[in-house]
Amino acid sequence: MHVLSRKKLLEAAENHSHLGEAWDVWYRIAKKAEWRNLMEVRRVFPSADTVGIFTVFNNKGNTFRLITEINYQSRRIFLRHVLTHAEYNKGDWAR
Repeated sequence: MHVLSRKKLLEAAENHSHLGEAWDVWYRIAKKAEWRNLMEVRRVFPSADTVGIFTVFNNKGNTFRLITEINYQSRRIFLRHVLTHAEYNKGDWAR
């Protein structure tokens, strides 16, 4: 998969230094993946879920959320938001 806008992960790691390694692991796995659907994503990330057009990944014991759009046909992952659980629950990101 081609992961677009890794910058969001790097920025999140700058703001929350304890996230750097976790998001780097996610990035490396996603970059090598050949996912064709959500079921295949869940084989690697069981807590991944869809919310509308987005695929949401949990991190650090559900403390942080990575909001993505995955286009399985073009094999691209668009990183949209990296949020704390509280920011995610506000729901502003979904608009």
